[in-house]
Amino acid sequence: MKLWYSFKKELILSSKSWYFYIEIGMALVLLLILLFVVPKNFDKKSKEYIYLDLPQVIKDRYTKNLLEDDLDNIAKQVEVKVDKDIIDAVLYETEESKIYLVDSLDKLDVFSNTERVPAVHIHINDDNQIIHTYYLQGYETKKLKNLLLVYNNRLAGNDVVKNYSDNIEVRRLYKDKETLSDKENLVPVFLTFNGSLMSIFIIAAYIFLDKNEGIIVAYAITASSVWSYLISKIGVIILTSIVTSLIITLPIMGLQPNYLVLLIFLISSGFFVASIGLFLASYYNDIVEAFGVMYILIMLMIMPNISYFTPSWDPSWIKIIPTYVMLQSFKEIISVNGNMTYALLASLGFAVLGIDVFILANYRFKKTLSR
Repeated sequence: MKLWYSFKKELILSSKSWYFYIEIGMALVLLLILLFVVPKNFDKKSKEYIYLDLPQVIKDRYTKNLLEDDLDNIAKQVEVKVDKDIIDAVLYETEESKIYLVDSLDKLDVFSNTERVPAVHIHINDDNQIIHTYYLQGYETKKLKNLLLVYNNRLAGNDVVKNYSDNIEVRRLYKDKETLSDKENLVPVFLTFNGSLMSIFIIAAYIFLDKNEGIIVAYAITASSVWSYLISKIGVIILTSIVTSLIITLPIMGLQPNYLVLLIFLISSGFFVASIGLFLASYYNDIVEAFGVMYILIMLMIMPNISYFTPSWDPSWIKIIPTYVMLQSFKEIISVNGNMTYALLASLGFAVLGIDVFILANYRFKKTLSR
């Protein structure tokens, strides 16, 4: 009962502070970004700029092949603004790319020099061979360069490469799992940011505020226990995290996520993160002293986002950072037929780790009070 009264008191005090409204405001800002700024799916089509410096017969054959792959089988005459210039081009749009054909090498150079994108000059050499000259920018990977060499190899022509690539068997590991849209794919990132990074900062801010007002020292002469005070703080953080997470999730995902597992995960991961915030705050007197450590910690927590958006970069060491597990868990929870076992095991792990860190934080605060 004392713990319940302590929690209600902390909740009332927190609702009167700016930090409480910062969390709510940040959740609303993230929601508005998802609703009105982020499109359902980003335009992932690559852009190719080509100049066909070829005899008319070969050029007609080339454009005929492009027309067959075009989505509406119509080549569009377009004007493309490049810096201060307007360049005329013919656009062919396929499912994977937008191909712009220009009628001079000078125009191709404008695209290559100004847009800083790869461009291709296709021409005939003295031996009547078709040559592809690529204007690369220097940032292309070795794999891409090797692929271009293979693709344009005279001995292994396009038909050979196409026949090989068309016969590559692709197997999906999770056949019943539907892919999230680009907008939905951002929800785990925002939930992790809102639940982990903000919670560390907010609970530390609450503690530093109490330290400045002498509230923590007062516990040394009261009958209330320190652990109930700390648990009450964590309870407020978890409750706020649940509310702000629902503000972001419900309008975007509707009823698709498994909300029971989401609730379990928010409680366990929130407990773990808030305990870290408490442990960190136990070593410093104000947020200025703790800023350096908090900055490093937050930067470390952000790093798994790189792996999340770039799956090809997924080193083993990054998987031990807690936010990596949070991102994957939130993604499983909001996905259709997501892996709930993974999310529940992660919840158990965060709960166990949270208890350990909380014991250390409680020991630190009791030690401080006895001085």
